[in-house]
Amino acid sequence: MAKFAFIVPPLTGHVNPTLSIGATLLERGHEVAWISLDPTLEAKLPEGGKLLLIQYDQTDAEKKESEQYLDIISKKVVYGIDSVKFLYEEVLIPLNRHCYNGIVALLKTYQPDLIIGDHQLFAAPVAAKALGIPCATSVTAPAAIKIMNELPKVHEWEVNQIIDLQKELGFNEERSLATSDLLTLVLTSTYFFGEMEDLAPQYQFTGPVLTERRISCEFDWDRLKSATNKKILVSIGTTFDHDHKKAFFQKVVDAFKEEDLTVVVVSDPQLFEQWPDNFMVYQQVPQLDLLPHLDGVVCHGGHNTVSETLSNGIPLVVIPIAYDQSHVAGRVVRTEAGERLNFNRFKANHLREAVQQILNNPSYRKAAQKVGQSFMEAGGASTAANLLEEAITKASKPEKPSKFLFVVPPFSDM
Repeated sequence: MAKFAFIVPPLTGHVNPTLSIGATLLERGHEVAWISLDPTLEAKLPEGGKLLLIQYDQTDAEKKESEQYLDIISKKVVYGIDSVKFLYEEVLIPLNRHCYNGIVALLKTYQPDLIIGDHQLFAAPVAAKALGIPCATSVTAPAAIKIMNELPKVHEWEVNQIIDLQKELGFNEERSLATSDLLTLVLTSTYFFGEMEDLAPQYQFTGPVLTERRISCEFDWDRLKSATNKKILVSIGTTFDHDHKKAFFQKVVDAFKEEDLTVVVVSDPQLFEQWPDNFMVYQQVPQLDLLPHLDGVVCHGGHNTVSETLSNGIPLVVIPIAYDQSHVAGRVVRTEAGERLNFNRFKANHLREAVQQILNNPSYRKAAQKVGQSFMEAGGASTAANLLEEAITKASKPEKPSKFLFVVPPFSDM
């Protein structure tokens, strides 16, 4: 049996898929650990999993700095390309710089047979190189690969940021280690990912790896199940401050307050003094349990939410804000599984019309089901675990020099 180490950033959407993959590896008898800055991760690990917490002597300022990575993305509102610059300069580069020494120390102690580094935790492959440990990559946001074709100048800028950091950490070659040459797991299906020329064979598609998380929270199931009208979920993640959330949800209220719909909203119930009677508003909902009961979803285009929705064959209206969300929204539209709105320009009537479109035109649900089928066929956690086991075998076999035999006639050229 082998020892695996997932190295993950303190970002829920990046951590959750590794929990299912890790659980599958544990069921097969392997040892699995997670290296992270986040102490709360221990409570989420599958049975038998180990948390290796990055710890070392820190000044008060450094401790404060490390804590802010847990929620920094939710504290600043940025859009489009500006969000990529913010993500690298204010989150990813400082985070990786901060983690590196702790990662190296933990790897020396744990001595895994294979490291699986998140595609945004650039310190992981540098540590792997330094210690001579094979390293794979998990890509939870496939737009990170697609951006090579779609936004080449942005990709070039990203690569330069990564190379500069790698040099700072001691790896001096002029190439990015962000995706592994041994194995890069892309957590979507080839159908939803879309065509891309010259994609190297180490990129392997597993389909989304959906965590079978079950959260305990208040929810009026009787009311939902007794409603005879169509039901939608509105969820836009945590990328907003109070004022932006209030402005967004006011449009949602104006769009649906007089519609024959049951509208489940993920929001602070205190955002408004009163919600329309057809709204069910909760700070948190049991999303995986809820989805099979819905007819449509309105969301910001987070890869996990979209993957969970399409896995249930449910169409979407996607309103991307930042990071990889625009790419995800583009794939929803390209596969005809939903509609897209512009976050800064949409009005209540646009949202109402888009939702009515996906609810009343059966082609959207049919297209969503086709994407969901492609996810199921890709295999998910089982496929990912198989590929990781194969990667260890491949990495453990040294490449042998080729042998050639020349057979020549017993006479020289005349």
